[in-house]
Amino acid sequence: MELLCPVLLCGGCGTRLWPLSRSMYPKQFMELSGHTLFGDTLERISSLQCTDQALIVCNENQRFLSAAILQQHGVAGKIILEPEGRNTAPAIALAAFIASNDGRDPLLLVLPTDHSISSLDSFTESVVSATQCAQDGFLVTFGVTPTHPETGFGYIRKGKPIESGFSVSRFEEKPSLDQAVSMLSEGEYLWNSGMFLFRASVYLEELKRYAPAIYDACHKAYSQREHDRDFLRVQAEIFKESPSVSIDYAVMEHSERSAVVPLSAAWSDLGSWAAFYEAASKDSDGNACIGDVVTEDTHGCYLHGTHRLVATLGVTDLTVVETADAVLVAHQSRSQDVKKIIEQLKATGRTEVETHMRVFRPWGSYEILINGDRFQVKRLEVKPGAVLSLQMHMHRSEHWVVVQGTAKVTSGEQVFMLKEDESTYIPLAVMHRLENPGRIPLVIVEIQTGAYLGEDDIIRLEDTYGRC
Repeated sequence: MELLCPVLLCGGCGTRLWPLSRSMYPKQFMELSGHTLFGDTLERISSLQCTDQALIVCNENQRFLSAAILQQHGVAGKIILEPEGRNTAPAIALAAFIASNDGRDPLLLVLPTDHSISSLDSFTESVVSATQCAQDGFLVTFGVTPTHPETGFGYIRKGKPIESGFSVSRFEEKPSLDQAVSMLSEGEYLWNSGMFLFRASVYLEELKRYAPAIYDACHKAYSQREHDRDFLRVQAEIFKESPSVSIDYAVMEHSERSAVVPLSAAWSDLGSWAAFYEAASKDSDGNACIGDVVTEDTHGCYLHGTHRLVATLGVTDLTVVETADAVLVAHQSRSQDVKKIIEQLKATGRTEVETHMRVFRPWGSYEILINGDRFQVKRLEVKPGAVLSLQMHMHRSEHWVVVQGTAKVTSGEQVFMLKEDESTYIPLAVMHRLENPGRIPLVIVEIQTGAYLGEDDIIRLEDTYGRC
């Protein structure tokens, strides 16, 4: 079987899964009972045993999260940074240009990294079937066999049978319930999964034919690419000139080469809390309970606690999601409308749209424990061997207390070690750095005091990760 080049799309924000999903920490990176959807996708492509180096398309904010998960799973990958999200057609175009470098013309297996597929065998079987279609010059999409009349997915109507699949008769937008019932009874429709397999040159040819503005912008941006450590950057201003269009609208709905291969597996794009409820195991009252949850006279609810006890009494068909800084309470029938809450938060400049109380950095993470007037307390966790930037602050001083591990501290001209239960003081405007030379995570409690405590009060003098 010909080697496949996986193209993993990581640019989504998962706004309908707020407050667990944030723009800086979207659903593909969320910890879900010890695993991530991105990690599950890597395991899926590893099981194929016929794949080349993966191409990961993500944005600037998610580059280190992507790199860390690749490293955890031992997967070789090249990370392509989008200067700005422009939907799937431009993202795949960048990957196609890069995969075609050095005269190669591989088959691209395009996968979103935020989907759930229950059966690896069914997935592998469908990929093998689609490979033959792609080798014959088709642009193949994977259509999931429907199990119920779903209004949250797009649909594909099957056309004439071809090698290992079907031509595409037409694509359908998300239907009304009556339309979905009719489609299901007809038996000719599949759910549109957003997964694809095609040769790089075929995609680029069809993109140039049907969406030349996207092709031109991506080609020009790619031609001025630069390598930044482990990341590949395309020319930002040129890429932003590309129209923001999905691959379905730009190419698949127009091309005579579009084909669909059925995928018979329990699949979900996990695009809403209702989808999470459907995928979760449930108790005898039909409740899906994650975390520390207590229920009484509660039925058909999705209840998700992350930091504290969630208790419900006398409620039905609710979604309750608790995080350290926000709680969502919604009727399950309104799960698609969470984005309306996001719109309100954005309009008022609320930071809960972007980040959690715990913020991930390439060296580890920090969590805000207390945020008061002229003081703030954080918990820093530094990965073994990691080092923070050499930096200074003009508006705050810091106290560091080691609660786990060993810290190597630079403070002004001094460099010294701190063990557990030892501390140091970093005065305002003093150059400093923190490093973990040990083999276990370093945990620091940091007390900040000063007139301004914002994250933008950082002057980086030197940085291992290329941040400015």
